[in-house]
Amino acid sequence: MKLPPGFLPQQYGMVYKINKSLYGLKQMSHCWFAKLSAALKHYGFRHSLSNYSLFVLQRPRVHIVVLVYVDDLIISGDNHEAIIKCKAYLHNCFHMKDLGILKYFLGVEVVQSSAGIFLCQRKYALEIIAETGLLGAEPSNVPIEHNHRLALAVDLFFPHPDQHRRLVGRLIYLCFMRPELSYCVHVLSQFMQAPKETHWEAALCVVQYLKGNPGQGVLLRKDFDLQLSSLCDSDWVRCPLTHKSLTG
Repeated sequence: MKLPPGFLPQQYGMVYKINKSLYGLKQMSHCWFAKLSAALKHYGFRHSLSNYSLFVLQRPRVHIVVLVYVDDLIISGDNHEAIIKCKAYLHNCFHMKDLGILKYFLGVEVVQSSAGIFLCQRKYALEIIAETGLLGAEPSNVPIEHNHRLALAVDLFFPHPDQHRRLVGRLIYLCFMRPELSYCVHVLSQFMQAPKETHWEAALCVVQYLKGNPGQGVLLRKDFDLQLSSLCDSDWVRCPLTHKSLTG
């Protein structure tokens, strides 16, 4: 924004009065989400109690969900005609562009086939490998050493802790489609404040493991029964420092 003609910087106490929210201001996102929420609620959607960015429409033989990220929307449901009507309503409310079937969203690649929907973060994983300079490194068979003693490391502190925090933060986001990394990322995230050389090497080992299969992901099969099964490791003295459970 530039000063209007005739306005002198020496005139203190004078400010702009903005009648409409401008793109880029911190108030803009609040105004946009309030307007979008009002439009969706007017159509019959309701806010999800677990995710404030998720809207759900439940009618007889119709179930539609809308996921919002800033000004991007994902619309899904079990009734194709109802989805078309919902999109037409949103087109009347806002200037929108329909990008078709979902293929890429927030680093997640989506591939639909007769078997189901495959989700992966291949491009995101390759960016992590390239950023750490391990594109030419040999892949590792395991993401973390068995019976590791990272909590008892006594070597020198890593000279670039911000670099370690950035890498672990990116690995945390990768766990959405790579649940086998949950344990090793959980361990590495305990040393974000003052990582040591051993912790950085362990983080690079995770990246080398990614290099072996960066396109691994999750397949949501069409014939899946939607029943979740969970396993718990009841090792109550896993932590070498506190001798307490890491899963309790």
